[in-house]
Amino acid sequence: MTKSARLATPRWLEAIVQDRSPAPRLYSWSLDNLPGEHGKKLRQAKASQTSPEEKRRIHILGIGNLGRLYAHSLANLPHRPPVTLVVHRKALLEHWISDPGVEITRSGVTERVDDFDIEWWTEDKPDVGPVVEVCEGQTVSNLIVATKAPDALPQVDRLRRYLGDKSTVAFVQNGMNKLWPPFSVEYHNKRYPSGNHPNWIVCVTTHGVTSLGTFKSLHASPADVAMGTVCLNSHNALGAEYLMGQIMSAPYLDARKVSSSDLWVLQLEKLVVNCVINPLTAVLRCKNGVLFSNPHGLVVQVMDLLVKEASGVLQALVRDDSSRVILLGEHEDPTSDTEQVLKVKQSELLDRFSAPRLRSMLHSVGQKVKDNKSSMLQDVVAGKQTEIREFNGWLVDTAGYLGGGLDVSSHEALIALVEEGVILDESQLGKYFPLP
Repeated sequence: MTKSARLATPRWLEAIVQDRSPAPRLYSWSLDNLPGEHGKKLRQAKASQTSPEEKRRIHILGIGNLGRLYAHSLANLPHRPPVTLVVHRKALLEHWISDPGVEITRSGVTERVDDFDIEWWTEDKPDVGPVVEVCEGQTVSNLIVATKAPDALPQVDRLRRYLGDKSTVAFVQNGMNKLWPPFSVEYHNKRYPSGNHPNWIVCVTTHGVTSLGTFKSLHASPADVAMGTVCLNSHNALGAEYLMGQIMSAPYLDARKVSSSDLWVLQLEKLVVNCVINPLTAVLRCKNGVLFSNPHGLVVQVMDLLVKEASGVLQALVRDDSSRVILLGEHEDPTSDTEQVLKVKQSELLDRFSAPRLRSMLHSVGQKVKDNKSSMLQDVVAGKQTEIREFNGWLVDTAGYLGGGLDVSSHEALIALVEEGVILDESQLGKYFPLP
């Protein structure tokens, strides 16, 4: 199959390409927009949007487990930036009135921080209090997107009226970021035709965090954050340094900066882990460690099958021309032997993405998070939408894009099991997977 024949636009991008509607005007509801006097003691007057202090402000969109972790960590900086929590429904604003603060429990110690601004961004005008657009109609300078993976780009796309080349947007959720080449070019052409797109960065977050209630989380497995750029705006590339610096300096995150190619590899490796542990724990209704408890059991055999299929897709992706700009960087050095450099990097990654290497990595991670409940298990128990389409679905879609008859049938079966809400025990796995 030729490159042109198989370079299909993914569904998420096709929806954006076909969208002719203008960017929505959004209003920022704060505690001042809630009726009654009970919230006055919590309300804080903010500086003008153009003040230097406001340029330091970091907005965190999505206050689930990762949003709470980042908010709490940034709040513990010695010279902390102003932080605004952006919630997704009015009820969370109302909850803050009666129970303000973000609470993190770590090593048996609980710490609450309530020195945040909190807003709800919506197309609905408030009928109580001031009517104010997001950032007073100006640009959002620093945005951390901590929503669930399916919501991340749709929410950022919804905010495009308030994003530009002076903005830096950090994605911290699981799954592969959608703005890696080759699809970022078409997205930018559609939404930012004048070239004024934000700096896009990604934080591969390996911390294990579970919910203890509204605005409350358990930092169950402290780990680290690998952070790098997916795509910078050439007119303001240095603009990303402020937000990245704040994240790297924040206590508890243990964040470090990596190259774009290393970031891409780390996202792919984490994707493999998420494609295996998350859906299997959801279907088997078990903690992570149960998957690895019997080295010769059916569960491990299914994991080996999933890893083998994932390895085939990742190795094909490494060989594909679409990965060239990621492996070499946006600006290839004309004085170097580019093709030789590319071959060396491809060879290294083909080995790194081999099934034995990926299996070893998976089991190493599994040992570290054995006592945790996966995010997908938490979602299915709570009756929430899962991220299965961002994990296994991405792998299936990528196999289709690459062509060549790549086998992802086990991942397709797992997607169906999760989406149909099937609950299995280990003995039933052979009915759905081609085990030896």
